[in-house]
Amino acid sequence: MERELQQLPTLAKDKHNENKKYFDKLKKRVPKDLDYQMQQIHNEVFDEIDCLQCANCCKTTGPLFTNADIERIAKHLKMKPQQFISQYLYIDEDKDYVLQNLPCSFLDSENCCMIYDVRPKACREYPHTDRKKFQQITNLTLKNTAICPAAYRVVEEMKKRIPAK
Repeated sequence: MERELQQLPTLAKDKHNENKKYFDKLKKRVPKDLDYQMQQIHNEVFDEIDCLQCANCCKTTGPLFTNADIERIAKHLKMKPQQFISQYLYIDEDKDYVLQNLPCSFLDSENCCMIYDVRPKACREYPHTDRKKFQQITNLTLKNTAICPAAYRVVEEMKKRIPAK
């Protein structure tokens, strides 16, 4: 897994133009069953990948924290929301709450999330490859192929199974 993670940014960069063209074509003629096919591909890929062996998303990128996330996590940590914000978050250039530090403060030494049951919505949904109306988030998916081995594999499998006309 470590070797795959080291190669991933280069692999994703090498495939970027090909993948962008594929997604651009796919958006022009979205298959009626795209969400169903994406769910199948997503499930198959995640049957083979153990996120606990990787956790690259937690080590290299931070999620956006919604107000609901902040309230829920602060309550779980027995903190006031403002305390949680002060200790862990800052507002980025897009006016979103994001982590002050990476890797994520809640990632333990065995790649487990210490707030897993109350983790942010963005973490629960990552890498978003089983999201409804998948064609609307292809730019995000392209970005995630450089971070997440599963996202990379999902896109490669899509190109094999779902023709873009």
